[in-house]
Amino acid sequence: TLFPYTTLFRSMTASSSSSQRTGVIAPYGGTLVDLMVSATEHAALKASATTSIECSDRNACDVELLVVGGFSPERGFMHQADYDSVVAGHRTTSGYLFGLPIVMDTDREDVAVGDKVLLTYKGQDLALLTVGDKWEPDKVVEAKGCYGTTSLEHPAVRMIATERRRYYLGGLIQGLQLPERVFPCKTPAEVRAGLPDGEDVVAFQCRNPIHRAHYELFTRALHAQNVSENAVVLVHPTCGPTQQDDIPGAVRFQTYERLAAEVDNSRIRWAYLPYAMHMAGPREALQHMIIRRNYGCTHFIIGRDMAGCKSSLSGDDFYGPYDAQNFAKECAPELTMETVPSLNLVFTDEEGYVTAEHAEARGLHVKKLSGTQFRKMLRSGEEIPEWFAFRSVVEVLRAS
Repeated sequence: TLFPYTTLFRSMTASSSSSQRTGVIAPYGGTLVDLMVSATEHAALKASATTSIECSDRNACDVELLVVGGFSPERGFMHQADYDSVVAGHRTTSGYLFGLPIVMDTDREDVAVGDKVLLTYKGQDLALLTVGDKWEPDKVVEAKGCYGTTSLEHPAVRMIATERRRYYLGGLIQGLQLPERVFPCKTPAEVRAGLPDGEDVVAFQCRNPIHRAHYELFTRALHAQNVSENAVVLVHPTCGPTQQDDIPGAVRFQTYERLAAEVDNSRIRWAYLPYAMHMAGPREALQHMIIRRNYGCTHFIIGRDMAGCKSSLSGDDFYGPYDAQNFAKECAPELTMETVPSLNLVFTDEEGYVTAEHAEARGLHVKKLSGTQFRKMLRSGEEIPEWFAFRSVVEVLRAS
């Protein structure tokens, strides 16, 4: 089911407290990477290209986040040594935490180290990649290290096995254009410019259309212990590729836009992340935290089974319900961030949204609506209860 969601926030240490910081938190590594070259250099860079490769949707997300600094301190696709180090131990050879490797894939036999490759995407010239490394990865090792399983029932294992091509390329990139998308994605620099100086910034990540439980979750996060009094929340859903049965990013984006237009709350910031989900549980939680620090966030909301997934055959979960929370909490001090873990939130007839423990103790009547039921009601035109979904969001989903 889509419920219970999570809300009752635990105590947090003060390592990223606004009282110890002026301005916005520094990017990971200390400097926000910006790989975009000036327009006057475009012609010369394109002329230097020895070949070109068309990016997949996932590649294009990675290129964009590299160019704008979302993956700071990385300055290009990982070489094999860093790839191997991240797969084996979620850390680059230079010592930085990193949840998942960032690589460019290709089937091209003729691309070699030293080549300058123009990376294109749907008629755009995105970047120039100077190939510094090329290798044939052991995808079984990658799957086990990154996703904890080699089962093709895991969407990311299936992705690297059937979508990613034979060779991986590493090397520095130089940005020419950002991908043109239906949904505008603010850069880390643009998001940072809209954040208050010296205040905590709580990041909310989601890959689904926004529902009422999400709103309860991220607005209550502003009242968590050790979050500054004037903190803001950055609602920052991923809008790139995700698992096959999820609602497309272009539609998810519209649900957030509709709600943002209706909600008058100066403590909420809205932006969209061009990130391709891997459903990697603990490793994905770390990846999201690093990205959100680069966007200026000090805190990261993390619920039960974040970025988890199930086997489509057995229905079994690939990760435990608290694996992502626990792993993220372990990594948070090194990132000088705080996790905002949470307990279960349910909707009740008597008191609205409360914790599941409170509902059970009081004998309250809990209402539930599964994702399958919700989609069935959408298709059949049935009325969706407003405790579950905002009316404007339902309109967007029905129209799509």
